[in-house]
Amino acid sequence: MKHRVRNTIRIPVCNFVLVLILTSVSQSLGTESLQQSIDYLLNYVAKSDATFIRNGESHTAAEAAVHIKAKYQHFKNEIQTSEDFIRLCAAKSLLTEQPYLVRTADGKQMRLDAWLTEALKKHRGE
Repeated sequence: MKHRVRNTIRIPVCNFVLVLILTSVSQSLGTESLQQSIDYLLNYVAKSDATFIRNGESHTAAEAAVHIKAKYQHFKNEIQTSEDFIRLCAAKSLLTEQPYLVRTADGKQMRLDAWLTEALKKHRGE
């Protein structure tokens, strides 16, 4: 009887340890954090070979990244998702409500929020 009690206790403990290990592994292999996604998007802008248009004026990739990062600091407490980040920080001017635009190296011009949403989807493998 004594031997059976030990085995009965040992199985739940082993299962618990296994669950902890699998949870840890899945978290490390799983989706990236919000901050990692935002950093990816900021770097995507900063390292791009594109021109950014804000309120009708052209800006370099570095200037655009600095501006978007400043807006991120302003809206940080309201951002729960990467999509929130794009919507609040990279979609339009707070002053004029004009959408931000991006002109890629091949001359295509589009809304910055659409461009970043597509980049995020590719990054996530969607």
